[in-house]
Amino acid sequence: MYQLSGVTKCYRRGKETVKALDGVDLTVEDGGRLVIQGPTGGGKSTLLQMLGGLDRPTTGSVVLDGTDLAALPEARLTRVRAERIGFVFQSFNLVPTLTARENVQTALVPLGLKAGERRERAAEALASVGLAERAGHLPAELSGGQQQRVAIARALVKRPAVLLADEPTGNLDESTRDEVMELLEGLWTEHGLTFVMVTHDSALARRAPRLATIRAGLVTVTEQAGSRS
Repeated sequence: MYQLSGVTKCYRRGKETVKALDGVDLTVEDGGRLVIQGPTGGGKSTLLQMLGGLDRPTTGSVVLDGTDLAALPEARLTRVRAERIGFVFQSFNLVPTLTARENVQTALVPLGLKAGERRERAAEALASVGLAERAGHLPAELSGGQQQRVAIARALVKRPAVLLADEPTGNLDESTRDEVMELLEGLWTEHGLTFVMVTHDSALARRAPRLATIRAGLVTVTEQAGSRS
């Protein structure tokens, strides 16, 4: 479970101090699904970075399963990210010279697994996103939707408890967007993931059981009874 208490994040912009997050209190239950939505510059990605331990708050605590990520030494925080948190981004962030299989295996290197186990788990992850037959293809040989599926497989191959997605369908057409979203929803259900996603797409936001709207660093959470949960 995530428990954020009094989280602020301030940046310097010239002589001005910008408050990207302004005293955020937020709970995300284990296995929960939350969408974060709001205007550009409102703090959506900053909040997701806090949840992923990619940035630290100026003040406040970001507690994941009893551990305050904000207070961890960098080496331990890196280990938590490697073991417990999967990330999917709008830009697929695939290495162009590596095959789909090799891109997925890169997520397992920090875990110290043997080569055979890395190959086996990568094959399993690619099969789970419907790309078993594309394992040997380079990113340039895959469509945008297929590249995002590889990125999702890379996030899931380490078997995380948490999946964080930042505009995962932002570079996709509407048809492919829906396919990728249905895949993510299916994986959330199948694996019991805690799933938090940032999106500007209101149609996708309405599908989540909970919506966090963030404006000027302030968060309001609403329950969405009509969502697909």
